[in-house]
Amino acid sequence: MKYVGIYSQQVGNNIKSLLLLLCFPLIIVGLVWLFFFIMDFLNGGVEYANIPGQGMVYISGSRLEYVTYMALQTLPWIAGAVTIWFIIAYFTNTSIIRHATGARPLERRENPRVYNIVENLTMTCGMDMPKVNVIDTPELNAFASGIDRNSYTVTVTTGLCDCLNDKELEGVIAHELTHIRNKDTRLLIVSIIFVGIMAFVLNLTTRMLWNHLIWGGGNRRRDNNGKNGAGVLIAMVVAIALAAIGYLFVLLTRFAISRKREYMADAGGAELCGDPLALASALRKISGNPALANVERQDVAQLFIVRPPYASQGISSMLDGMFSTHPPIEKRIAYLEQF
Repeated sequence: MKYVGIYSQQVGNNIKSLLLLLCFPLIIVGLVWLFFFIMDFLNGGVEYANIPGQGMVYISGSRLEYVTYMALQTLPWIAGAVTIWFIIAYFTNTSIIRHATGARPLERRENPRVYNIVENLTMTCGMDMPKVNVIDTPELNAFASGIDRNSYTVTVTTGLCDCLNDKELEGVIAHELTHIRNKDTRLLIVSIIFVGIMAFVLNLTTRMLWNHLIWGGGNRRRDNNGKNGAGVLIAMVVAIALAAIGYLFVLLTRFAISRKREYMADAGGAELCGDPLALASALRKISGNPALANVERQDVAQLFIVRPPYASQGISSMLDGMFSTHPPIEKRIAYLEQF
């Protein structure tokens, strides 16, 4: 693998974060426009439209102009909702992740061993001391999170601390500190938020269609020769299809972050702790028991040093599993052993 310095990695991740921020609104705009285009096409085109404040107005010009007009009328509401969601999630990501993983702050007096390792490594590489959290579980795993110096956090499980020796634990923590130094964590937080938004839309539209088919079948309106009920059904199906496409595109942008970030964190962690074989040994132990039963969110799973396996089902879960950002653990171990 070609070596990439810390500064180059930071610049690359900042650029990818910006691209994610730009691509997501473009995906939303495209999907909204496409929704109205498909609905207009299925309805055979529209000559009259009910415009607020004007009533039924004849639409002159092409159907594309009408579709664009309807999309522009809807986009401000969608953009407002997405912006509010993003702002809230961005600034509350620490508490969201802690809630999703069951992590809690680790007191120095509770485990001075972990604190000493973190402090020694941060002093070695000249970075600020991050917060340290712990998950009370016998499973073995760890992750880094945060968007700035005030929220950067290294989280380990009690099982990891109990089963790894000092050198192995040092290698794992060095790996997580490298994620913070490379600004991987900020990039991943942005991708988690975007994936979460599209997953919510996909699951919501799917549930709405299901409820409509189960509970609305006998009470569907029959106005206009029964077209209203069919129109609602068609709109829901189209919405689900577009939401699935949007979710797929968001996963692709997240996948564009590339699996290289894990290899880079492995290399940086091995260099920082000075013992590649210790990190390789730690990864081998973690891979034998990485599952975290209390962590069910697919998007949060990408934070862990070894992605936990899941038994959850659903459309978003299946799609998410197809675009994992983690390379095979065997390849990571083999790479470290040749470091």
